[in-house]
Amino acid sequence: MESESPAFDPRTPNVARLYDYFLGGKNHFPADRAVGAKILEVAPELRAAVRANRAFVRRAVRFLAESGITQFLDIGTGLPTQDNVHAVARKIAPEARVVYVDRDPVVLVHARALLAGRSGTAAVDGDLREPDRILKNHDVTEAIDFDRPVGVLLTAVMHYVSDSDRPHEIVASLRDALAPGSHLIMSHATSDARAQAMETIAEVYESTNIPLTFRSRERIAGLLEGFELVDPGLVWLPEWRPDQADTIDFVDGPESSLIFCGVGRKG
Repeated sequence: MESESPAFDPRTPNVARLYDYFLGGKNHFPADRAVGAKILEVAPELRAAVRANRAFVRRAVRFLAESGITQFLDIGTGLPTQDNVHAVARKIAPEARVVYVDRDPVVLVHARALLAGRSGTAAVDGDLREPDRILKNHDVTEAIDFDRPVGVLLTAVMHYVSDSDRPHEIVASLRDALAPGSHLIMSHATSDARAQAMETIAEVYESTNIPLTFRSRERIAGLLEGFELVDPGLVWLPEWRPDQADTIDFVDGPESSLIFCGVGRKG
């Protein structure tokens, strides 16, 4: 499958810019803000959920770095924000190498500007739906030794992969390329909570450059086949190894985070 990177169009809502809007960033346009506001009308907790997802990423990357992982492949990275993977990992492992992968040209421009002059980091043009092309990319193989354990991040990205794109095969291709001891960090929006609101969100996202595919906890767990989930397993965002200084509380319970997350280890 040959895919093209989406062209830059400030008039069309964009997934990466919407995510930045929900995080409180500045890299978005009126079209993004209009759609974002419409989504928050039906699911006001989404803004907290996006922040909770970033907090989960920080905790999970710290966990991997503390476990000895010094190579990270972040696929579908989105626009750079605070506490990017390399910044979190290098607080524990200064030698950590990180490759960011995205197909959005705007994301790549921002990422490359951020990483300019930083050794051991790279931003690569790649489509998650074509994992073999990512794995064979020269900049990826230059930075990452797949004969050693790698931490792969698929955070808040698999729900942009439709069932027709065979998500199980995508994850399996990545898993099969990894050395034993590698880990997969995943978070995925679900249809198990606030079903009516999530259906409305999906309808609104149809106007963006990529539609959403929400999955149940059971189906998300199926994507992690071949990995052994580390404690506490596949849980709501604030339930994964909560850190008082880095966890967002949800008044209506952890399911209000709308997203399941987990870390799997390849044996």
